Amino acid sequence: MNNPIDRFTEAIETATVGGAGVFAPDAVLDATVPHWRFAVTGATNIEAELARWFADPGRFEEIRRTPLPNGELVEFVLTWEEDGEPHMCHQAHHIEVSDGLITRDSAWCGGRWGAALQAEMAEAARS
Repeated sequence: MNNPIDRFTEAIETATVGGAGVFAPDAVLDATVPHWRFAVTGATNIEAELARWFADPGRFEEIRRTPLPNGELVEFVLTWEEDGEPHMCHQAHHIEVSDGLITRDSAWCGGRWGAALQAEMAEAARS
């Protein structure tokens, strides 16, 4: 599995982003999360940040990968269990690749939703 985006998505599911080795040394993570936007530079710093995001093994309930001229747009719904409670997130990552490594990840995250919020969203969807 040489494609860095294949390795990245596998590392998300297996909670091994911290050691995935998919980011270029000078890579940039430009992240938009609920009520905040920030940037992280450097492979080690990005891996540490994303290891916090994806700390528990999970499963993609939905994943869509759209090829782009210099990378991919990866959109997904990820589920996992944290402290015995089901969780879920919905994210999009515009990933740029050069020389076999991710050089930029522009990420948008809708937040982390525990069981109570998931139940509330399911009820709203039925209305």
